[in-house]
This record gives sequence, structure tokens and C-alpha cells, in this order.
Amino acid sequence: METYEQLLNQAHEKIKPISHNGERFEIPKIEGHIEGTKIVLTNLPQIASYLRKPADHMLKFLLKELATPGTFKNSIVVLQRKISSQKINEKIEEYVKEFVTCKQCGKPDTEIIKDKGFTFMHCLACGAKHSVRAKI
Repeated sequence: METYEQLLNQAHEKIKPISHNGERFEIPKIEGHIEGTKIVLTNLPQIASYLRKPADHMLKFLLKELATPGTFKNSIVVLQRKISSQKINEKIEEYVKEFVTCKQCGKPDTEIIKDKGFTFMHCLACGAKHSVRAKI
């Protein structure tokens, strides 16, 4: 009969090693293509869903930060001028820093709440409550 230690070692050998960089939250990169003088973004709704934020809120932030007009139809975003994907990804990272990650614990488990005319970000992990920009 095998000892507990031997069984434990056998079980440990059968476990797959974890292959990630230790970060459980990674911001997805934007995907899209150029059509003439416009940029078509195809995965903005999926990114917003992953971040658990409304797609229209995220789009409004991007349009203001990139200083460009744009439209949102059938889960496709069309920006009216050429902008590099690197610049768009930087703005998405700024959005995540301001509206997604908790300033107290750094976790992405947050929700945006409006209370008495003020907008707050409430962390579901630690319970912290921080004010955020109401007007984007």
C-alpha cells in the first residue's frame, strides 16, 4: 500500500504547470482595418464586454480622447479619420486605468454607480468607492 506522501507526489506529477505571466487581467488589443480615410474597429463590443463596461460608454471616451467623430452600428465602430492601432490601444489602457481598475486594490472587479448626481466606481473586491469623471 502506498503512503500518503507517495500518492501526493504522483498527483503533483500529473498536474499541468500553470502557463501564464501571473497577471489574471490582460487588456485585449483592438482589431480592425482601414477603409479609405476611415478606421473600422471590429472588436470594441467584445473588449467592453470583457471589461464589464457598456460599449457606448467606452466609445464615448475613445471618441473624445482621440478627438474624432465616429459611429457605432451592428457592433462595428467606424472612426472618421486614420488613427494608429497603437494610439487606440493606449487610450483603451487609459480607460481601463480610470474606469475599470480599482485605485485601492488594483483589481478590475468594479462597477460604475450614479448616486445623487455623482458618478462613482465601486470595487466589488475590496468595497472601495472612488469618484470618476461624470462627463466624458
